[in-house]
Amino acid sequence: MKNFLNIHDTLEEAGNMARFAGRFFSEGFKPRYEFQELIRQCFWVGYKSLPLVGITAFIMGLVLTIQSRPTLVEFGAEAMLPSMVGISLVREISPVITALICAGKIGSGMGAELGSMRVTEQIDAMEVSGTNPFKYLIVTRILATTLMLPVLSSLSNAVSLYGGYLGVNIRGSISWILYWNQVFDALSYGDLIPGIVKTLFFGFAIGLVGCFKGYYSKKGTEGVGRSANSAVVVASLLVFIIDLIAVQITDLLGLT
Repeated sequence: MKNFLNIHDTLEEAGNMARFAGRFFSEGFKPRYEFQELIRQCFWVGYKSLPLVGITAFIMGLVLTIQSRPTLVEFGAEAMLPSMVGISLVREISPVITALICAGKIGSGMGAELGSMRVTEQIDAMEVSGTNPFKYLIVTRILATTLMLPVLSSLSNAVSLYGGYLGVNIRGSISWILYWNQVFDALSYGDLIPGIVKTLFFGFAIGLVGCFKGYYSKKGTEGVGRSANSAVVVASLLVFIIDLIAVQITDLLGLT
């Protein structure tokens, strides 16, 4: 019985989230547009997340290169290290890790911020005053995450590849020009475009979950903590599900 209730609650929440997404599309493209709030949210989502994303990307590229070298040396394929690192980072690792970082930082932040506004009745006050809180609070945040995550992922690609360059030169020696020539010779638009496109869906999912959990937060301050925690868990899970679907689609289209 308990398992049945859990399944029922999960399906009910999925339906509520689908209606929440439908409301976003119905209200998000109607005037009045909150451009100033959108720019502010883009600043907080993009610029404020850049240091964490950059540091993680640099370490990720460096560690991947160092860990991959012994295996390639064993097979006599050390010269292919830049190509392998470039394809691995751009295709899969960099977009997914960036999305997971944003799910933890941005998703939890939105869940906590909107949850505290809900329990302190600030959202109710906006409704009473005639302001549309959904358009001002929700639409701008979801659009900001959707627009900024591809930018963060692209910057993560560049930083992680630079980390890979340093990793290659720790135990070897390769020139700057030769390294980048090998990386770009191995990459194609079929590697770059799917990675950027799926980050749009990553960003939308992260913003949607974070806003949904916070907007419908209940049970006072305890509910705020639960909203922030569940936003991270659900957003991270959706990132993996979307990535799985994206890989299957790119495979069917022959882009892998």
